[in-house]
Parts: sequence; structure tokens; C-alpha cells
Amino acid sequence: MTGNWGRWGERDERGTLNLVDETVVRAAVGTVRQGRVLSLAQPLGPDTSVPPHRRPPQRFMGRDAGDYAAGARSPDGFRFAEDTVLLGTHTGTHVDALAHTWTGDHLYNGHPASSVRSTRGAGHCGAERLGPVVTRGLLLDLVDHRGAPLEASSPVGAEELAEVCDRAGAQPGPGDAVLLRTGWWERHQGTEAYHDHEPGLSDEGARWLAERDVALVGADNYAVEVQPSPAGSTFPVHLRLLHRHGTPLVENLDLAELAASGAVTFLFVAAPLPLRGSTASPLNPVTVL
Repeated sequence: MTGNWGRWGERDERGTLNLVDETVVRAAVGTVRQGRVLSLAQPLGPDTSVPPHRRPPQRFMGRDAGDYAAGARSPDGFRFAEDTVLLGTHTGTHVDALAHTWTGDHLYNGHPASSVRSTRGAGHCGAERLGPVVTRGLLLDLVDHRGAPLEASSPVGAEELAEVCDRAGAQPGPGDAVLLRTGWWERHQGTEAYHDHEPGLSDEGARWLAERDVALVGADNYAVEVQPSPAGSTFPVHLRLLHRHGTPLVENLDLAELAASGAVTFLFVAAPLPLRGSTASPLNPVTVL
């Protein structure tokens, strides 16, 4: 298996996030100029659209105003509300853990795929292994490059990525979080079309990013990569980045405000929930300009 297997030892479960060391963090903090903080997360709630094979989020109120209208006690006038939210870890803006995809009998770095079980989740490479990420972010604005949001099923390859970087005057480097703006969320947010025939990264483009040792790749679409997959392959970018290189993917970003700011590089901060054995974690990534 080519890629990063064994690069950080046979027990490694974090992949390219190992590249985000103290030097990378200090350099990333140095990009802050304004102190302006932007969230990159899409809104999340019971009306969040999801692919047909997933269930939308659900909210259950454990206590609300109706309880008091029905005569619930209110000691000393104190009242409260609380709720329980049920959602899939791959719902809305989230980061894929390295246990999410594989081929053959092994997860990233040779960990046994048989360790992923419904009774305990992922025994290796789960969301709890990712840890918080503080690094330099790099926005590759494909909408600006093409002059319009990308059309359905438009692939983004190595040549175009290189052109966008040259135009922006910034190159992806070791430990970077590279964010791809396709305009797909801006065009189709909240509609069924968002989950069908998305533009996105090609396998060639994924290889180009992997060769530059980026720590994380995200996009403003639901799978990062172009859909449908080319004939003879199924989610090749997931297999290349998650499985071979150990590079987490952040899906369903909202990059419109970041693009409008004109920022190309910035401080990127994301803290996945330490969900033991989960194959992904909900995320509210932020940039500091």
C-alpha cells in the first residue's frame, strides 16, 4: 500500500495531522492580522437536508414552556428548557475520521477493518484520534478562478489547482488545511440537488495535494470529490486521502463569507468531538483573519 502507512509508526491513527507540529502552529498564528473570526459551518437543525440514505437530525425537548403551561413546578420562579439532538456524525459540516473508508481488509496504516463493529464502533482510527487542529488554512477559490460556481459533475484536477495557487500567490505546504470553494453550497443549499452530481476534487487533484503533505482537505460540497465517480471507481478521493494518506476530509463547508473577505491564507481552527469509535465528528471550523 503506497501513501503514508508506517510513516509515523505502525500504531499511528492520526495520519497527516501529525504534520501539524508546534512550528506549524506558531507559523499559522502569525497569519492573523485583523482578529476577525468567521465560522465555516453550515446551519444545522431538523430541517438540514441529507442524502437519501441518511436520516435528518431530530430534536426532542426534555423540558419546554409547554410543561409549565401544563402545571410543572417552578421553584422560586425558576424555569428552564433542555433538549436532546439525534443526528448522524456525517450530517452537516463534519470531519471524516480515518475509519470512515477502506478497501480490502485494512483501514489506514494497516489497522484491521474487522475492528469496526456496530457494538463498539471503530476500534482504530475513530474520531477521538483526530484531536484539535490549529494550522494555516489555504482557500483555493475555484469560483473566482472560473468566474462562476462550478457546474454539476465538474472535476477539479491538478492543473487547475496549480493555476489557482499561482494566481493567489500561495502554495499548499506541509500541515496546511486546504479548502476548496466550488460554489455548490451557495447554489444549492437546502435543496435535494445539493446531494446529486456535485463538482469536486478528482483523484488526480487529490494526488497533487497529497504530494504536498497537506494535513486536511475540505470543500463546500457533501463529499469533497466529484460525483458520480469515474467509471470503474467508487469514491477514489476518499480512498486516496483517507485510506492511503491518512488525510481527514471536512465536508459541507460554507466558504462564501471567507471568499468575500479576500483572504487566501489564515489561521484555521477545528476541534472534532472526541467521539470514541465514531467514523466522523460534527464540526464548527473557524478561521481567524
